[in-house]
Amino acid sequence: MTDLDLRSDPADLTAALVDIASVSRDETAIADAVETALRNQTDGFEIVRTGNRVLARTQLGRDSRVILAGHLDTVPIADNVPCRREGAGDDEIIHGCGTVDMKSGDAVFLHLAATMTYPDISDTDLAHDLTLIFYDCEEIEARYNGLGILAEEMPDWLTADVAILGEPTGGIIEAGCQGTLRVRLTASGVRAHSARSWLGDNAIHKLAGPLSVLADYSPRRVVIDGCEYREGLSAVRIDGGVAGNVVPDEAFVDVNFRFAPDRDVDAATAHVRELFAPFIDAGEVTFTRTDAAPGALPGLAHPAAAELVAAADGRFRAKYGWTDVSRFAARGVPAVNLGPGDPNLAHKRDERVESAQIREVADLLRRYLSVEV
Repeated sequence: MTDLDLRSDPADLTAALVDIASVSRDETAIADAVETALRNQTDGFEIVRTGNRVLARTQLGRDSRVILAGHLDTVPIADNVPCRREGAGDDEIIHGCGTVDMKSGDAVFLHLAATMTYPDISDTDLAHDLTLIFYDCEEIEARYNGLGILAEEMPDWLTADVAILGEPTGGIIEAGCQGTLRVRLTASGVRAHSARSWLGDNAIHKLAGPLSVLADYSPRRVVIDGCEYREGLSAVRIDGGVAGNVVPDEAFVDVNFRFAPDRDVDAATAHVRELFAPFIDAGEVTFTRTDAAPGALPGLAHPAAAELVAAADGRFRAKYGWTDVSRFAARGVPAVNLGPGDPNLAHKRDERVESAQIREVADLLRRYLSVEV
């Protein structure tokens, strides 16, 4: 088992975590290493291991509680483990699977847990009670997501005044998240030989109307707590056809709606259905919702969240994608994304993170979490 030094430079800790391969559903080794390090190198935490999820929390009686949550799994390795480091000091770049998504965020959280609670080395005290959640299976189907399982089986661990998810944001607070909805519009017709097309009813042609709606759609821009969310409605898949000489009797288009968090899933579904209602009511297409996940309001007006914004020198923006902050928001917990790394590099073969940015995020969160002693 790899020994992790939680008190080392968080960039070094990032490299050590990357070198523990942890593709989704194979997180035992990294969960073992994280659990052992937390038990041996922190003080004052209740520590619980459940499956490949490692939980730790203080009970100091502070007026507020902050959750630091990060997933331990990565997408499949692409010849990029172990990590490769180039440069030195603030110019160093660490290459490897998970450097961005999100072992650098995990490293920051683990480093702070050790250096802010161990009495022999800490010169600060926690301003908030602290909960750490390291979980599995974030990168695969939602039914396996470790945070979702915790929400069902151990919901008290998700109770806090604010939650910080270590997703890559370039070191800038990304508040809340958009919801996501997918629907399938299916058209049916009558199959025929294309040389006698008048004997058939072309299902593909029936999608022309819905596609024109998509092409002409003007998405909303919504400002919530100073964050602008930009909605989007897109065709993401279209299929149909039998052979080069056959009028097709079935075709479909899949539509993805990314909606601002002031809508819930039902309202988002109703909006999309209304757009295609003329074609649905005319019997040209059927409408089926195939997937949905709610968004998360930013909640930056909450005092604990406002303190975080202040510690970040007022730098924040909306999160356009969907992340697990939604699971906290569903429980009434304001949640933000904040971590090192360019999110555009996540999952890429050349995934990489700047060591200086890892340290910057660690310093930002240290200011937020601590009071001088």
